[in-house]
Amino acid sequence: MSTLEQSVETASPHWWAVFQRFRDQHPHWFLLLAMMLVALLMMDFSTWLVLTISGAAMGAMLFLMASGMTLTFGLMNVLNLAHGAFISLGAYAGATVLLFWLNDQAAASSLWLNLASVVPALVFALLVASVMGLVFEKLVIKPVYGDHLKQILVTVGGSIILMQLIEVVWGGNEIPVPRPEAFSGAVVIAGIAVEKYRLLAVVLGLLVYGLMTWIIERTRVGILIRAGVEDREMVEVQGYRVRLLFLGVFVAGSALAGLGGAMWAMYEELITAHMGDELMISVVVVIILGGLGSVKGCFFGAILVGLINLYVGFLEPRLAAVATVGLMVAVLMWRPQGLIPVIRV
Repeated sequence: MSTLEQSVETASPHWWAVFQRFRDQHPHWFLLLAMMLVALLMMDFSTWLVLTISGAAMGAMLFLMASGMTLTFGLMNVLNLAHGAFISLGAYAGATVLLFWLNDQAAASSLWLNLASVVPALVFALLVASVMGLVFEKLVIKPVYGDHLKQILVTVGGSIILMQLIEVVWGGNEIPVPRPEAFSGAVVIAGIAVEKYRLLAVVLGLLVYGLMTWIIERTRVGILIRAGVEDREMVEVQGYRVRLLFLGVFVAGSALAGLGGAMWAMYEELITAHMGDELMISVVVVIILGGLGSVKGCFFGAILVGLINLYVGFLEPRLAAVATVGLMVAVLMWRPQGLIPVIRV
């Protein structure tokens, strides 16, 4: 223990012990609150509040995209580096519905008509990514279960093929995706303007996080999946088909990637075939930051990445590009296993 820690502990042993216990037992909350407090001290309150809400929205969309990869790695021990291709696929599928099938509803000023375009776009992105995930698991992932090196090689190759298929179907040019009218602009809360779409992203991210946590921790299916990861033979002896459970997990992970891609398309209002690959850096950082395979860690890691991007981008734009990686390095030096690691037997 350093001299500073000894002096502080001597002066106020109770509060220092509480601080240390909170830091060690809840590192995700400790880091989140510390980051927000430091940012608040460096800018005025209204700017801080806008950046915090915007960063949380960005983090919520990153969580939607990263949660699928966390799911497949945490519950199946499958390292799928083609995840970015599924993000791009979901973005193009959702944009197709918005641009061609329900263009009039998306351009209307009515909230309900806009929802009538956004919801089918998100559902279609989920379905397309799910079907492609089913095919991908059967053809690419199934032969390489249990071998991470082969998984890296075949999923990178599969990603290239999926990217080329996207360009064959939709073309290689950038496609603008107009945001639905009701979710454009901002809403004023306590005198502070907040983008409507960012609020939608926060709500959707919280709903997906809550649903994933409930399914994995509270339902019979989640218990069987976790038991299958720990002892597959024991679960199969009980008459359950772990193979089908794992297939469902991979399809769900692909669907979440598609959902996140569709949300990101409306956020950026421009999509390209390689947008998923560009986002994979942030996705991988989120997964490593939170702890490999941890859904809760993925959620907090995504929020932290979203916040630091906007905080640093506002304070010093030249450092914004390295802020995310710098945060990951700092956390790994402090906690090499990530903020909320999943313990494997």
